[in-house]
Parts: sequence; structure tokens; C-alpha cells
Amino acid sequence: MIVVVIQARMGSTRLAGKVLAPIARRPMLSYQIERLRRCRQVDRLVVATTAQVADDAIVAFCESELIACTRGSELDVLSRYAQAARAFDASIVVRVTSDCPLIEPALVDLAVTTFRTGEPCDYLSNMIQPTWPYGMAVEVITREALLQADAEATDAAEREHVTPFVYWQPERFRLKSLTMEPDLSANRWTVDTPEDLELVSRILTTLYPRQPDFGMADVLALLDEHPEWVQLNRHVRQKTVARTTKEE
Repeated sequence: MIVVVIQARMGSTRLAGKVLAPIARRPMLSYQIERLRRCRQVDRLVVATTAQVADDAIVAFCESELIACTRGSELDVLSRYAQAARAFDASIVVRVTSDCPLIEPALVDLAVTTFRTGEPCDYLSNMIQPTWPYGMAVEVITREALLQADAEATDAAEREHVTPFVYWQPERFRLKSLTMEPDLSANRWTVDTPEDLELVSRILTTLYPRQPDFGMADVLALLDEHPEWVQLNRHVRQKTVARTTKEE
């Protein structure tokens, strides 16, 4: 069972409530769910939210959208993913975050296919070597590696960011990177700030009515038409987990 697990909570530190922020009278998360439902290489979508009262709204949204939902720790996101993997008997978990509403379904399918072909691996990411737009992050991990991380990880960053325990130990886990050409990593399409939300709102309200299944190429073409939009969030700093290998 290949399960996409979307982490989502209302208590974002930089933009509270962003996951259900309205864009053209729809919650932002609904666009991401609709896009992920087009994936052909996954079996199920699950939203992993928290037990906080504020996240009752996310549970209600999932019920209205007929999307499975699990609830767990707010800060220990790794445990939330492990819980979802166990609950739905996932053999492979695909991690995406709810602040990436423009996620490309074809990219998720490519990540899963790449993960399953060629040399066996435990973990694949398109962000360890960033070449994709920031906001297209996808990670694929085996159930075994995820549960090992959940059982052993103690560092706060490992618990919050889910996968560092794995990719900081390349001597232990088999890793793959998914890169693209040209390098488009300077593009910021994630939603962490009001400026991010404004850009993504403009993209969705422009593209969605005329082409609901738009792709990354369509976003790039739209931004070529409106280069001033790119300046909306150009100053926003990327969030990073600094290390790429486990420090002693």
C-alpha cells in the first residue's frame, strides 16, 4: 500500500490557519487534495493533523472531502507519520506538506516510480539537491525506515521534520535524489507567509477556472506573463534543516 500522508495543522507559527485559508471561496487544502487525487502511482491519501482543538476544523474538512484523517502530536510530526503508516498498513509513505497547494501530481508519480525502480533505496527526495521549485517538495520512504526513525530519533529537528534521521545517515540508509533541469529552485511556491499566500492565490484564481488540471509548466508560463508577481515573496527566506549528514 502506497500512502500519501499530508501533514496539516492550523497552528502555523508564521501564518496561522493557512491550510484552510480561502482562495476563490475554497480552502487552500482542497486544491492540494484535488491535485493529489490525480496521482496514478499511489493507493490512498491521508491527512495527519494534531489533537489540538483548533485542528477540529481540519478533521471536519476531511470528513466533508471524504479524506482519511489521523490525529497525533502537534510538534512530534515524525510520530504522526508513523501513526498514519501503521493505521493504513502503508508499505511506502509519500510525504507532502499542506503548504504546497501547487504540488504536481505527475511529480509525485515520478517520485514513486523512481523510488521503486533501479537500485533499491529506503528514501527518496527532490529537495536534498534542490532543483525543483520550492513548494514542490516530495519525499518517499519505506515503512521500515520510517518506523526505525520513529523508534530511535531523539533530536528535536528529527522529530519535527520527520525524515532528517534517515537522510542524515547515508551510511545506514540507501538514499536517492530526484533532480531536474533546468534548475528552478529559485521559484518559491510554498505558503508560509501572507506574501506567499498572495502569490499562490493569484496563480490559482487565474489558472484554475480555465484549466483545473494545470501543471508546473503552466505556472511558469503564467509567471513569465506576470514577472511582477514573483517579487511578492522574493524576500521570504526559505526554511531549511541545515545538515545534510548527521553530525557527531
